[in-house]
Amino acid sequence: MKAVKPKQNLIVKQVSDSCMNIVINDSSKLVNIFGKNDENLRLIEKEVSVEIIPHGNTIQISGENSNVNIAKSIILDMVERDNLGVNNNIDEVSGSIRVRNVTTSKIESKKNIIKTKIKTILPRSLNQDEYINSIYNNPLTFGVGPAGTGKTYLAVAAAAYFLESGLVDKIILSRPAVEAGEKLGFLPGDLKEKIDPYLRPLYDALYDCLPSNKVQKGLDNNTIEIAPLAFMRGRTLENAFIILDEAQNCNSIQMKMFLTRLGINSKMVITGDPTQIDLPSNIKSGLLEAIQVTKNMSQTRQIKFSSDDVVRHSLVKKIIDAYDKILKK
Repeated sequence: MKAVKPKQNLIVKQVSDSCMNIVINDSSKLVNIFGKNDENLRLIEKEVSVEIIPHGNTIQISGENSNVNIAKSIILDMVERDNLGVNNNIDEVSGSIRVRNVTTSKIESKKNIIKTKIKTILPRSLNQDEYINSIYNNPLTFGVGPAGTGKTYLAVAAAAYFLESGLVDKIILSRPAVEAGEKLGFLPGDLKEKIDPYLRPLYDALYDCLPSNKVQKGLDNNTIEIAPLAFMRGRTLENAFIILDEAQNCNSIQMKMFLTRLGINSKMVITGDPTQIDLPSNIKSGLLEAIQVTKNMSQTRQIKFSSDDVVRHSLVKKIIDAYDKILKK
């Protein structure tokens, strides 16, 4: 019987080609790993087609060798999340299952994590891992792909980390208000009230990653700035983390204007879904053009997400795949 110790307080024993034991020596971790009434283990058992039997602090996995190894990887993911103080709720476990069923590539989650005062976020797919890595290491990152892949949430979470760590002085959030034609003067209220409905997903992510009082203070003292895309012209954005969301709805002129705002010691993340363009048919998406223009440039990276990266309800992946099939016909 061969035993290896990939992590402290954890022993993996290969009993046979079809059976493996994982021994978790720290009993305080068991509830967060097993889940309420062992619901995490039951979910892995169902989705990966293995049999899982918990014995005290030992998890026995039986089944086809490849499936046993996938189940092991998912459980080790849960142990690592627990070590980082992350709650292994059913959504986290479902995300790990979907990712591990798609690829068995090792995600360098120890390196590419986002940690704020109230939350630790680990990548749930290889593309998410590469996305976070690019944000950390490049001034400009594009996150392109369908809804639910985490491209906007991870960008905002990274911005929160950079602000909290003092790596930037402010966060700037922008999003084209195509539904209003960016003619915000026709809408009631001040500028913030007019643009807020279009930036709600960014606000939601901010409040999820930072204490609410810190978000409000940032909005009050302008260290967190809400800037309609049309108001970015003429500015140089230095020592800032800048996010342009829903960039598929920028035209070419707007995108060029936005890209050239990047200043010293700044990060810029541009997210969008080319299948969700709301521009008039005679106007080319600036996002598509920018992807081509910056394709071979240094200090920039383009991460292309797919339905395999979806971290929402599993049904979302099926819906995206179904629509893709129809649109390709």
